[in-house]
Amino acid sequence: MRLIAHRGFWLNPSEKNTSIAFARAFECGFGIETDFRDLNGRLVVSHDVPGSDALSIEDFITLYKATTNPGLMALNIKADGLQWLVKEMVKASGMKDYFVFDMSVPDMREYFSNGIPVFTRLSEYETPPAFLNASAGVWLDAFENEWYDIQVLNDLLKKKKLVAIVSPELHGRDHNYLWEFLKSNQLFKNPLISLCTDFPMEAKEYFHV
Repeated sequence: MRLIAHRGFWLNPSEKNTSIAFARAFECGFGIETDFRDLNGRLVVSHDVPGSDALSIEDFITLYKATTNPGLMALNIKADGLQWLVKEMVKASGMKDYFVFDMSVPDMREYFSNGIPVFTRLSEYETPPAFLNASAGVWLDAFENEWYDIQVLNDLLKKKKLVAIVSPELHGRDHNYLWEFLKSNQLFKNPLISLCTDFPMEAKEYFHV
């Protein structure tokens, strides 16, 4: 199992989606989930509607190119029509190990046509997931509770789909039940699975990955 640091490896909430959190995640060998929007025709890192203080794409690329051990990059697309900007960013950074997700369903088609790896979303509100067969993987979410079971995961794994699991703390819930589920079912040993978490260092110690 691979670990993805949600909005970087931040130590307090003010560090989310900042250079400090990204650099810390890279140093520890974690992947990163981060958010992209556009501002004045350019790509920026921002979860919410961006302002002038949003991290520029140039600074993000510089950070990425400076690391010798980048993990899996989960690129959360927060606005439609960014395919070409994302494609240019990937080329400029030399990014290889990445996927995009969370764009609208119609917008997904443009990422497929541009050869960009897409994860479809599967949650209690999104079943079945859109474009499952065409997608490289699945962003497995649970907004209210852990609705899925081992059979759901095994069915995805049998299809040879990568599965990125959202840890419950991202939705304000305790993570212990899910982490124990992943450990007791030996899912943490599967290289097709990754875990997006606010607690990447604790997860590293818990799963010994």
